[in-house]
Amino acid sequence: MIIGRVHGTVVSTTKSPKLAGLKLLLVVPIEIESFTEKGAPLCCVDTVGAGDGEVVLCVAGSSARQTAITDGKPVDGSIVAILDHVDYKGTRVFEK
Repeated sequence: MIIGRVHGTVVSTTKSPKLAGLKLLLVVPIEIESFTEKGAPLCCVDTVGAGDGEVVLCVAGSSARQTAITDGKPVDGSIVAILDHVDYKGTRVFEK
């Protein structure tokens, strides 16, 4: 699983019919120890109604197709939770 922050949307009018109606968001991974953004953005299907700037939990690979919205769809990344807070090594590193 990947913790990241939503920083944009992806819009495509021409796509596989199985992707019709799915909201695509760009998520920048967060490095947990410093809780800073690090790495290239990921394109993920939003399964929970996330919005710009929210900290989310993403899954990739076959796990991305294990939600009711993505079952049987050609996706490799899904947002499966919007995070309220993160505690790491006894310290709260993020709170909504």
